[in-house]
Amino acid sequence: MIPELLREAGRPLCLGIGGGGDVVGALATAEHCRTVYGARPVLGGVTWERRPIDPEPGPRAAAQIAEARPLAAEADPRAGGAGPFGPPVLAAGPHTRVGGSGVRFAEARMAELLGEETVLVDVNHGPAAIAAGLAEATAALGCDLVVFVDVGGDVLAHGDEPGLASPLCDAVMLAAAVRMAGQGAPGVLGAVFGIGCDGELTPDEVLERLDEVDRDDGLLGRLPIEEPVARRLEEAVAAVPTEASALAVRAFRGDSGRVEIRRGRRSVDLRPLAAETVFFDPVVAAKTAARLAAAVRNAPGLAAANTMLHGLGVRTELDYEREARAAV
Repeated sequence: MIPELLREAGRPLCLGIGGGGDVVGALATAEHCRTVYGARPVLGGVTWERRPIDPEPGPRAAAQIAEARPLAAEADPRAGGAGPFGPPVLAAGPHTRVGGSGVRFAEARMAELLGEETVLVDVNHGPAAIAAGLAEATAALGCDLVVFVDVGGDVLAHGDEPGLASPLCDAVMLAAAVRMAGQGAPGVLGAVFGIGCDGELTPDEVLERLDEVDRDDGLLGRLPIEEPVARRLEEAVAAVPTEASALAVRAFRGDSGRVEIRRGRRSVDLRPLAAETVFFDPVVAAKTAARLAAAVRNAPGLAAANTMLHGLGVRTELDYEREARAAV
């Protein structure tokens, strides 16, 4: 079953919400909409590259980014803005990069591959400012649906899973999705692509979290990878550094079993179920499994959201990156 919102969307914005190569996972939904429904999708992600690409901790603020154009006004601090970071949503082209270092975003690589602009969300802002910025950006782009895609499934984490390592960005972005859904914005969907492929939550843990969402009627459908989409994903994997999204394609090609990623620091139990996208209602998810998104819903910015997760005993990717940087 495919969500009705997805089938009817003429111009969906498909966002990879975990940083780095999650934009490749979002491509699976975008490409299906393009090839099957004749839609004109827009692809996007966030301004947070992983350490092998960008050694500076945390996401880049809009003011640090070269050759991007704003798609939203600067956030109003009274509405939950995170300070003088500039607009929360930008359009990226093939040359969009971190000024000074020259680090290219995955979304810039994707813009080059697709031959069209992509979207960058500055996740330094809080959920309220991101939601407002995305509402403005979708209006400017003519989008009628926003799909928030996480690769792996840690967006649904409780916070106590042994392998959980990058909960912060997902939580802030899903909280923004919840805010958008409650503010009369275009249709909003949450999604998990490549169950377990990031090596954080195990496939069984992700399935348990999805069952929690399903018990409140929050699961909205599944979309398996099909051959034309797989070929497009393979082109994207060749252009954008990503291990997790690449594993979903390998699962489609028939690979399974234990696979090491992150230079052997993590392993993935690769299963056939990784070769699909599962859609859910973000509001229901935040009321059930996605406890971390619910916890940061009112955070005024990323730093505050990080502190809120600390209060729950949760360490985040921002903590790991800061420690790694200090150790250099």
